[in-house]
Amino acid sequence: MAKTKTLFYCQNCGYQSSKWMGKCPSCENWNTFVEEVIISGSKPISPVLSGFTRSKPKQLNDIETGNEFRINTADHELNRVLGGGLVLGSIVLVGGEPGIGKSTLMLQLALNLRNQRALYVTGEESEQQIKMRSLRLGTENPTCFILTETSLEDIFLQIENIKPDIVIIDSIQTLRTQVIDSSSGSISQIRECANQLQQYAKITNTPVILVGHITKDGNIAGPKILEHMVDTVLYFEGDRNYGYRILRTVKNRFGSTQEIGIYEMCDNGLRQVSNPSELLISQRNENLSGIAIASTVEGLRPMLIEIQALVSTAAYGVPQRATTGFDPRRLNMLLAVLEKRAGFRLANKDVFLNIAGGIKVDDPAIDLAVVCAVLSSNEDIPLNQRACFTAEVGLSGEIRSVNRLDQRINEAAKLGFEKIYIAKGGLKKSDPKLRPEIEIIGLSSIEDLFRELFG
Repeated sequence: MAKTKTLFYCQNCGYQSSKWMGKCPSCENWNTFVEEVIISGSKPISPVLSGFTRSKPKQLNDIETGNEFRINTADHELNRVLGGGLVLGSIVLVGGEPGIGKSTLMLQLALNLRNQRALYVTGEESEQQIKMRSLRLGTENPTCFILTETSLEDIFLQIENIKPDIVIIDSIQTLRTQVIDSSSGSISQIRECANQLQQYAKITNTPVILVGHITKDGNIAGPKILEHMVDTVLYFEGDRNYGYRILRTVKNRFGSTQEIGIYEMCDNGLRQVSNPSELLISQRNENLSGIAIASTVEGLRPMLIEIQALVSTAAYGVPQRATTGFDPRRLNMLLAVLEKRAGFRLANKDVFLNIAGGIKVDDPAIDLAVVCAVLSSNEDIPLNQRACFTAEVGLSGEIRSVNRLDQRINEAAKLGFEKIYIAKGGLKKSDPKLRPEIEIIGLSSIEDLFRELFG
């Protein structure tokens, strides 16, 4: 007979305790412990995992190495983020806010795998809803199987019958196993279901993709051990008021964590954006003040973005500082540098800053473009439309060089820009003769910048 016992789990980090505690000793959060009933018995986990022999220890010199085979997902952005494709036997966790497009991305992946048998398991939608979405995507695939099930044991039975090449679970919070006597979405259920799926992926050499919900703090719901168990953790993020989505790597055992994938949400699904610079820069027919182009790097991907600033006299006594897509504390720092080091009186003026396209950028290399946009709006003098900026601004007003300078300059030259302003120290790292089509101008301080732009 199975034995029943009660344990307490921290909902934030998954810490286990035999008694309730007000403060978690692991993550130090208050009132996060919940009681769960654990039933331990000798139930079989899954028929797929039965019959396999236990692994034996090998000497390191006896282990054969070979080229790891990756499944081409037919999605260049997803392949870029994964490091070249799905590795056999890997387990991938994809998280994101509700309605951001996780299910659409996973269904597109399953439908685009022409030479692979894909099993898409959903515990949140019906078969009719999945069919309607596939019709909207305009893609059909006879090797894609849809299963609406939340019982892990029943899912393994269907896996044994279909023998898929890739399994997609949407979502891990909806699964439930008979080994644990608790509701779906609980700490113990998520941990146990993920553990069994991990064993299945490693034993059968089948890649498994898990979709996970996130909490209000932006973290994946469930125990933190869930992110430690998987091989790759991806975050699908973006502003639902805009069409752009960014697939960002947080953890990747088979590739770089510096790559990102960019998509655009359309009526017929997610469209891959191969050149985001052309979409994030508006095509203006007339010169307007307060607009500067910055050359930034997201992960390992260079792109140009448009910085928009508006400086006006404070109408309500207390000056306002509002930003969209940029850290407001860094804007306050740059405004203080302009007032202290360059003599601009901005303390009694409203300053509004916006990064076009609805993306969020934390690259310090856009400091110079932010300063230029603010100065342009304050003086009401338009900047050169064919010039861009990439440099960091220090507290003493000096202009500092940034990393991956050659990639930033090449991206600006590729899009037809005639000038790029960088830090004077960066001229030593870059050879202007290699790019004669773009003029590289070095600056050392804010005063040099103002004299160069406004005379």
